[in-house]
Amino acid sequence: MKPSLDRLALMQTFVRIVEAGSLSAAALQMNATQPTISRRLKALEESLGLTLLHRTTHAMTLTEAGARYFERAKDLLAAWGEFESGLRGSIDEPQGVLRVVAPHAFGQHHLVGPLSEYLERYPKVSVEWLLHDAPLNFIEQGVDCAIRVGAVSDLSVVALKLAEVPRIVVGSPALLDGHPAPRTPDDLADLPWLALRPFYRNDVTLRDADGTEVSIAIQPRIASDSLYAIRSALLRDVGIAVVSAWVVEDELKRGALVQLAPDWEAPPLPVYLMYPYAAHYPAKLRSFVDFMRHAMDVLPGAERSCSKRAGV
Repeated sequence: MKPSLDRLALMQTFVRIVEAGSLSAAALQMNATQPTISRRLKALEESLGLTLLHRTTHAMTLTEAGARYFERAKDLLAAWGEFESGLRGSIDEPQGVLRVVAPHAFGQHHLVGPLSEYLERYPKVSVEWLLHDAPLNFIEQGVDCAIRVGAVSDLSVVALKLAEVPRIVVGSPALLDGHPAPRTPDDLADLPWLALRPFYRNDVTLRDADGTEVSIAIQPRIASDSLYAIRSALLRDVGIAVVSAWVVEDELKRGALVQLAPDWEAPPLPVYLMYPYAAHYPAKLRSFVDFMRHAMDVLPGAERSCSKRAGV
């Protein structure tokens, strides 16, 4: 075995196994087969003369030596990454595959434009653009970063607030059946409602320009986690809803939908860029974070805000 390069590769594999939680998950993240990952682990243990992991069909646990090796290996790999980055200096060009998770609606409608500009600027980077709103585990899923609309409660990640998305109450003219458009929250209470989970379901909060808040109890005809599904139901006169202003911009312009109680809006939703803490970040991630911070300057339907969440 070549002692330098091969030992470093085996160390990287071991750290990935522990962080991913299984050999199969590590193999998926490293684009390798499970037998290959198993052989690398065995080679590392034989070279050290130590057992690092206890494995059964249902569980994997670190030995005492494995726990010590894991902690030291993470420090050594981080230091090696910083050393290489320092040597590269200005030629540390972003390259490789960047895995990004983004919300379905926002990721399809607004973010593909900035994404294409990013790829044009950095031709050696390719992106896996994964659209879902489910909770994620960065390590297990091999994700570099995520864009989230809504509050972030996970204190184990860096959460960079990029923007805030205004939300308004809208409905179709046909649903009003010739009656004047509601002007106050009280006027909305008796209308049929649609609910966008997870942001609201059984009540909505509206706020005026002075900061006065009013809560309205609702019994939604449809509750969905899809912003596009709610928009379709709005256009079919099923009910009224609180939605992100950008998603109904065209419908408002052509009169297919109207804003209700226009002096009242729901509290805006924050847009965060999230990624795990690390001692060293690859150039592809650093460049993407920097690019997305500035992309929000010109993003329609979002008010730019660039700050880290308190405590992060």
